[in-house]
Amino acid sequence: MKGLLFDIKELAVFDGPGIRTTVFLKGCPLRCSWCHNPEGIDPKPQLMVSYHSCISCGACVLACDTDANANLCTACGTCVPSCPLRLRRIAGQWWEASDLAKELLRNRTILEKNGGGITFSGGEPLLQYAFMLEVIKNLEGLHCAIETSGFASEDVFKTIVDAVDFVIMDLKVIDDAMHRNYCGQSNKPILRNLEYLKRSGVPFMIRIPMIPQVNDSEENLIATADLLGQAEHLVKVELLPYQKTAGAKYEMISEEYRPRFDVKREPNVYTHIFIDRNIVCSVG
Repeated sequence: MKGLLFDIKELAVFDGPGIRTTVFLKGCPLRCSWCHNPEGIDPKPQLMVSYHSCISCGACVLACDTDANANLCTACGTCVPSCPLRLRRIAGQWWEASDLAKELLRNRTILEKNGGGITFSGGEPLLQYAFMLEVIKNLEGLHCAIETSGFASEDVFKTIVDAVDFVIMDLKVIDDAMHRNYCGQSNKPILRNLEYLKRSGVPFMIRIPMIPQVNDSEENLIATADLLGQAEHLVKVELLPYQKTAGAKYEMISEEYRPRFDVKREPNVYTHIFIDRNIVCSVG
């Protein structure tokens, strides 16, 4: 079984307990207007180019089988080694599940000694749930976590939650109309799956990207805190202020960044809303 990855990061310390290796799976059904990993959205390989550093030497044009026409690019990678400044790469590599498991197990000793393991992120890793499940089965009991938006069918979500040791779940906006507007999908599947996660017995953490004038209101955070009340296995809530560099990668995949909110404004961060309800909360 094959899966499509756009990155593997070793020695990660913010993606679950301990020191971890984070696997980024490609493809996402959401279209969050603040996404800082746009190369993780499309479920196909993509060419990424650092155009700002390009010296227009023409080596890539000579190497390209499609006359370097961006509309015809198949992300074949032929042009990548031709660039003298190494400004071109392919975001998206296919891996066999067994081969990926072997690669991840290379660092088993250091991961386990530091209370860590493997975290599957994205994109949205649930889009490749069957591949991810096959990798987990080959990891020989190594601690596994998933970072997910929770947007998936109930059966898929349950299958993966029951197979991992820790869940990091993003909650963007509680109001469904706003979620549709800023994320491109209804949040009803997400909130339904959150209820299962709360009952599952699996330790979990909630991450909230704090976006100015979108979800940083007291009303939204109170609604979020109310949903999380009495969640026995909730470890903490982490508020993540909007990254002002989020738009930097869009040009690299020949797309335009359209955030539709004031990127210069600092978001409100109301940790007290959670702390007052006896929910551990920090700012990431």
